[in-house]
Amino acid sequence: MDFPEELKYSKEHLWVRVEGTRAVIGITDYAQMELGKITGVELPELGDELDQEDSFGSIEARKTVAELYAPLTGLVLEVNEELSVSPELLNEDPFDSGWIAIIDISDYEELNLLMSAEDYADSVSAFDELD
Repeated sequence: MDFPEELKYSKEHLWVRVEGTRAVIGITDYAQMELGKITGVELPELGDELDQEDSFGSIEARKTVAELYAPLTGLVLEVNEELSVSPELLNEDPFDSGWIAIIDISDYEELNLLMSAEDYADSVSAFDELD
């Protein structure tokens, strides 16, 4: 599994890449592996105001539907429309072409509530040990 160091991670298995006042959001490598083959994505709408930890979309896989929970509060500036036609990008390239949304960050303090790559890797390892 891949845990890029430059990213922050939520306990709901989303990654965040901060780019100035914006945050690019996607699912982690661990999440896409756990979900299996992804067959559909419900994206947020442009202009939606996300509140941290509120549902903002979903991912459909062969066996399940997983809710997406906002890792940060902010206004949706862009969504990856390519996922509507090619949801498999979330499996193939979760950190680049498989990004989900870009938001304008409303509260930078919330970044402190997210995990580092090392902390996220530890949490995933502990989670796997429970299985």
